[in-house]
Amino acid sequence: MKRAEFLATVAAAGVSAATPAVGQNLETVNIGSVNSVADTPFVVADRKGYFREVGIRANFVHFDAAANMVAPLGTGQLDVGGGAPSAGLYNAIARGIAIKIVADRGSDPPGYGFSGLLVRKDLVQSGRYKTYADLKGLKVAEPAKGTSDMIQVVKACEKGGLKYDDVQHIFMSFSDMVVAFRNASIDAAMALEPWATQAIDDGYAVRIAGSDVYYPNEQITVVVYANQFAQGKPDLARRFMVAYVRALRFYHDALRNGHLAGPTANDLISIMSSDLHLEPTILRRMVAAWMDPNGRVNVKSLTEDYNIYKQFGLINGNVDVEKIVDMSFVDAAVKTLGPYRPGRA
Repeated sequence: MKRAEFLATVAAAGVSAATPAVGQNLETVNIGSVNSVADTPFVVADRKGYFREVGIRANFVHFDAAANMVAPLGTGQLDVGGGAPSAGLYNAIARGIAIKIVADRGSDPPGYGFSGLLVRKDLVQSGRYKTYADLKGLKVAEPAKGTSDMIQVVKACEKGGLKYDDVQHIFMSFSDMVVAFRNASIDAAMALEPWATQAIDDGYAVRIAGSDVYYPNEQITVVVYANQFAQGKPDLARRFMVAYVRALRFYHDALRNGHLAGPTANDLISIMSSDLHLEPTILRRMVAAWMDPNGRVNVKSLTEDYNIYKQFGLINGNVDVEKIVDMSFVDAAVKTLGPYRPGRA
């Protein structure tokens, strides 16, 4: 979508989005970031000028883990965050912290398993690992209990007729998994891209399957709004989402056959490489995340994951998942921008 056409469309929709004049103040939106691949739409919206065109200055606040965003979101110090819809998030909501899940940030339909099961190469070569059933007794790495990666371990184990606790659980960061494969301190891992590709390139791990094989269409990561942002600044929250959905569409135009190989891929990879400090060659070879060009969230998947957390006793209290998902912002953005058409972010 051309800039003039975009501004006219937004204005016709009744959203205040005229490009600020030189020297005019932009409204600041504080965005939580963990510098992961899933942060790409935030970065694209900033670098491509989509935020500025709706009168927003993006202030990125960096965290070492998405779970650490919950408290500042609850107090309104952070306006927008992104991360896995974990047991911790649901527990915070159950305690009364007002946070809304508002948009897609990454899922794994068939062909887009950007999280995957890796097994140490020597275990595969020796025949110790042949099928999912052979996960029994192995030391399996995942970032934390009560995250979407835990759900994927549950699902992979089910493929082999196993239960979650039939494997030994080792908790560590995705980057540490690469080193752990090298020194043989883990046998397998539920690894996210681009670290999965790094571990394979290192020569010590084999990709068994992507999460799209053993748990397709999981809503792995989402965008959340602080209540003070969603309700206290609704016009700003709507404008933010217009820019975000434009970025999702730019990202979507870069996808082809599970990789970043579409028309906008070169531009996208350049942005990701410089802003997220990721190697371009790995970005081209890794399995890409799917992000819905209309920002829609898979509520069915969120509910299934929530119920599994409950089964494991990881949720204190009760949360109605459907009530904490608010897709009115993406619906309004799509109404403003029109239906997704390739090449028209």
